[in-house]
Amino acid sequence: MIERISILGTGLLGTSVGLALRAAGFRGSIVGWNRSPEGAQAAFSMGAIDAIAADPLQAARESQVVVLAVPIYATLDYMEKLAGVLGSEHLVTDVGSTKGQITAAAGRLFNTPERAAFLPGHPMAGKERGGAALADAELFRGAVWLFTDDPTWLRSPHSAELVKGWREWVAAMGSKCIDLDPARHDDLVAWVSHLPQFVATAMSALLQEEVGDAPELKDVGGRALREMTRLGASPYSMWRDIASTNTEAIQVTLLALEQRLAHLRENLRTPELRAEFEQANRFRRE
Repeated sequence: MIERISILGTGLLGTSVGLALRAAGFRGSIVGWNRSPEGAQAAFSMGAIDAIAADPLQAARESQVVVLAVPIYATLDYMEKLAGVLGSEHLVTDVGSTKGQITAAAGRLFNTPERAAFLPGHPMAGKERGGAALADAELFRGAVWLFTDDPTWLRSPHSAELVKGWREWVAAMGSKCIDLDPARHDDLVAWVSHLPQFVATAMSALLQEEVGDAPELKDVGGRALREMTRLGASPYSMWRDIASTNTEAIQVTLLALEQRLAHLRENLRTPELRAEFEQANRFRRE
C-alpha cells in the first residue's frame, strides 16, 4: 500500500497530481519540492502537498513513490541522482512528454531486483500555461495516461507492487492507462501533440509580425483565431526539452505539413480542395 509520495516539481502537472490524489481519496503523506520556493508554497497553500521539502533527494528517500514533474532534461538528471540513493522499496515515475531517452535511462539505472523501480509515464493533459496557480484536481479526469513500461524489467516483488499501486491511483484520478512502446509513443505524440503546438506557435508568430498591431485584430479574428492560436501562448521553457528530445519525429510531421500546405496552396481553385475538406471531415467524425 502506498502511504508516502513525494512530488519533485510543483508546477501545473505536479500540483495537479497532488490535488487529484486528494480528490481520489489518497490519505497518505504528500511532500512537495520545487526549484522555486514560490511554486512549492503555492502548492502547499492549495492543499496539493502536506509539507515542503528542503532537500529533494531526502524527500525521495523518505517516500515510497517519487513523482518527477520537471522538464525532461531535469528528469534525466534526477534519475541519475536518485538511482544511487534509492532501493527496491521505492518507485520513481515521471510525467515527461517524450519517453525514448527516459525509458532508456530507466533500463540502465533502475528496474532490477536490488534497485528502485522506474515507471515512465505521460499524462495527456495540460494547459497552454504552466504554474501551480493553474493546477486542477480534475485535470486528468477523462484523459489518457500513457506508460512505456518494459515487460522485460526484473523488479523486486515489493517494487512491482508499488508499480501496480501507482497505476491504480492513476486510474482513480480519472485517467485511462495505455501502454506503448517508447518509440511508438514518441512518434505518435509528435503527430497529435507536438505538431499542433508548433503549428500554433508558427501561426501566432506570423500573425504577430503581419497584423499584430492592427487594433481591430481580435474582433475580426473571433473564435477561429482564438482556437487556432491558443497554444501559441505556451512558453518556450515548456517546449525546449520536447523539441530537443524528439527532434526527428517532429521534423517528420512538420515536413509532411509543409507538403500538405503546399498542396492546398496549389489547389485553391481545383476540385482537389474539396477532397482535402472531405478528408479533414472524416478525421473529425472518427
